This record gives sequence, structure tokens and C-alpha cells, in this order.
Amino acid sequence: MLAVIMAGGFGSRLRPLTDRIPKPMVKIIDKPVLEYTVEHLRDCGIKDIAMTLCYRPAVIMRHFGDGSKFGVNIRYMVEKTPLGTAGGVAAVTRGCKGPFLVVSGDAFTDIDYGELIGYHLEKDASVTVAVKKVKDPSAFGVVISDRNGKIIHFEEKPENPVSDTVNMGVYCMDESALKLVPEGQKCDFARDLFPRLVGTMYAMPADCYWSDIGTLSSYYLTNNDVALDGKRFGFCL
Repeated sequence: MLAVIMAGGFGSRLRPLTDRIPKPMVKIIDKPVLEYTVEHLRDCGIKDIAMTLCYRPAVIMRHFGDGSKFGVNIRYMVEKTPLGTAGGVAAVTRGCKGPFLVVSGDAFTDIDYGELIGYHLEKDASVTVAVKKVKDPSAFGVVISDRNGKIIHFEEKPENPVSDTVNMGVYCMDESALKLVPEGQKCDFARDLFPRLVGTMYAMPADCYWSDIGTLSSYYLTNNDVALDGKRFGFCL
């Protein structure tokens, strides 16, 4: 199975850490967060990886090469102009058959990808979104699902959240879900595509560690979590 890692973020909120490196290359303890992601995918049996790049792509390409030193196969798509999360994934997966994973390159998680894939196949969903409860959902995509897991409401970064369950930025999806993405134009999953797919998507609650390292405070907190209790992550230390 193919995994697409969205690694094109500018990381504006992480400056000055991202002045010279892309956001997914900031380090958790001793190595880039993106390296943890690649190794965790490999350990879950996912070795075919595509990365969508935009900001300072050479930094990532030099570090990972063709992926062989990490036990995976990596190919890249460099966006000359930002295509958004959905636009980039649609471009790199065009012609792909069967389901594939989509993973945010700037999130730190030990989610069981096999469980996500199994849930997706069981529900026969267009998209399966890994979700988790958080204390402050206003900074994320808020998800409401019915008793069977079908998503009935999706709203990105609402001022008044109606749920504390949020989108983790980890998906299993079929190519058919990307038919609404205009070719060569900017399109985001959370803002543009997912609200239009409500009723065909499912949410899988994930019992795992997850941290969006999009701010300096969350980045330092994640480093602290790993330093204090690294064994709980298994794949990390």
C-alpha cells in the first residue's frame, strides 16, 4: 500500500526553527519528526512512500534520498506553487488503484496504521479520518459522527466548537474521494474537500499518542513527553 506524506508546510508558527528547514524536519529529541513518521510506516509494513514537498524541498530530499537507507522506497513531488493538502495528494496519487494512506508530515503519532486500514475497508468509506478528543478543539478540524462512525459534520477551526473530537491529519482513502479536486489548483482537505464528502466519510477514534507540532509550545511539549517517557512510543526510542 502507498502512503503519501504531506511535507510541504512552511511552518510559519515555528519560526525561527523553520527559517532554514521545512517544518517536518524539526527535531524530536535527536532526529526529524519526518524520520519518525517514515520509520513508523515501515514498521507497520508500509514501505511505498510518496512525499509532497514545497518549502525547501532539497533539505528533505537530501536527508531521505530514495529511502533505501530507511528500508523504504520514496518518491517526491515538488509543488512549484502550493497546491494545498488535497491538491498535492491528488497530483501524486493520480492513477493509483486501491486505498492509500495520507499522513501529515508535521504530526507526531504512534497510531496503528494497520488498524486504520482495516477500519476503512470494513466501512467501505471514501475517506476514513483518524480522530482524537482534545481539550481545545478550536485549533483543529472538528468532527461529529453517528453511532456507526459515519461523519455527519466536519468544520475546520470553528470559533465555537460543537465537539471535542478532532481530525488528526491521518487518513485512509480511495482515489474516488479526490475526483472533486480541480487539477492544478489549490485545494485543502479540511476547508474545501471534506465538507463536501460528509456522509461518505467515517471517523476512527485512535487510542494513541498524537501531537500537532504546529506551534512552539506544542513542539516543546512533545519533546518533553518523549524525553520523560520515551518507552511508551516504542518506535521512537
